[in-house]
Parts: sequence; structure tokens; C-alpha cells
Amino acid sequence: MDEVVLFRPELAEHFELLNRAWIEEFFAMEDGDRAVFSDPFKEVVAPGGQIFFLVADGQVLGTCAVIKLDNAVFELAKMAVTEAARGRGYGDKLIECAINFARDAGAERLMLLSNTKLKPAIALYEKHGFRSVPITDAHDYTRVDIQMELML
Repeated sequence: MDEVVLFRPELAEHFELLNRAWIEEFFAMEDGDRAVFSDPFKEVVAPGGQIFFLVADGQVLGTCAVIKLDNAVFELAKMAVTEAARGRGYGDKLIECAINFARDAGAERLMLLSNTKLKPAIALYEKHGFRSVPITDAHDYTRVDIQMELML
């Protein structure tokens, strides 16, 4: 059985480990990554965001964050599913939780920053209604080459 659970301090290490895997495979850790991973509660949850974890048979197999940028705009960030668990619909479950969270919080727009090298991720975002827009939101990541958004 699998379920999506909300942030708990004991899950914080999984948030970093799952994301570090894809970041280090395709890019390099940056200051923005280190800041979020150093205290995910302070950086994501306390300001009004949330971190979701996909747990199956007691194992954390996926995660994503929703960061509140302001009352109208939230950011989908740091989404990862273990390589062994891909293809099981876990990314769909996580993104649906993220969209519902942002909508329930009153956001008008859910945006994300990514890289076109991550083709499966881009396809997942498009499947859920995200569309590419010009990169306008300030960001701290050199790897970003695409901004996408979903109007809520």
C-alpha cells in the first residue's frame, strides 16, 4: 500500500537524499539547494508551504515541495521519485497533492523552474496542465532553462 504523507522532521533526510540523487546525476548542488535542505521546515513549511512524501511499504519513494512565494503564487519544487519506483504513478500522486495544496491555500498560480534535460519530468508537468512560459521569476539556480506554470 502506498500513501502520501506530509512533512515530519524524521522525513527531512529523505527529502534531501531523493533530490540529491537527481541533482548530482544531472547537475551540481547549488547554494539554493543547500539552503532548503539545511532546514526544510524553516524554508518551506513554516512560511506556508508543504513537503509531501510518497511512502510505500514503509519506504519513502518520492517527494516534492510546494513553496509559498506570495499569497497568489506558489512554486512546485524539489520533486523526486527513486529510480526503482518510477513508472508506478507516484509522480502523478505527488503532483496532484501539490496542486490541491496550492489551490486549497488560495494560490492563483503554481509555477516551477526546471531544466529541459529532465524530459520525463517535463512530460509529467505537461500531463498535469503546466505550460512553458518565459522565465520571469527570480531564481538562484544556474541549471534553470525553463519555467512552467499552471493557473489554478
